[in-house]
Amino acid sequence: MTDVSGRTALLRATVVVVAGGGLRALTYRAVAAEAGVSHGLVRHHFGTRDQLVAEAMEYAIHASLRDSNMLKDALTPEEFAGGIESLADREASIQSFQYELLLESRRRPELRPLGELHYRAYRDAISRQLARLGVDDADLTELIWFALDGIVFKQLVVPEDVTPAVRRIRQLVAAAAGS
Repeated sequence: MTDVSGRTALLRATVVVVAGGGLRALTYRAVAAEAGVSHGLVRHHFGTRDQLVAEAMEYAIHASLRDSNMLKDALTPEEFAGGIESLADREASIQSFQYELLLESRRRPELRPLGELHYRAYRDAISRQLARLGVDDADLTELIWFALDGIVFKQLVVPEDVTPAVRRIRQLVAAAAGS
């Protein structure tokens, strides 16, 4: 196991453990068992549980943005938010992990910076995509972020067709872009 692939495997395992049982289920042993390595390797790579959680959140945010189309360079309004409707289906563990941490940050103030990181990363990605389309509207960015976040959460809990909502978001983006 190379250092980079080993860390990534441990981060994936952390996501799976927390998504399945919440933060209370997160132990070095649980992560090691999920990754198929010794628990000492988890401690070696991350040192503390807090460091493991922080890096897993960064990993989850990046993977989620990558798997949506929010990191692509050239989108049209019709492509905006492509894949968001199936993100919870394709990456349920990653999405569940993030929501678990967000809820836990409400109870544990030391996790609040991870919640802030989560919201900032997604809002910034949406803002960048809108800017690429010629839209500079902070209120619209907030509205779209809240709508997309709600869609993903809803799809995790009670999946259903969200095509009408995504279509309406795209219409708002097209109108703001003057398309």
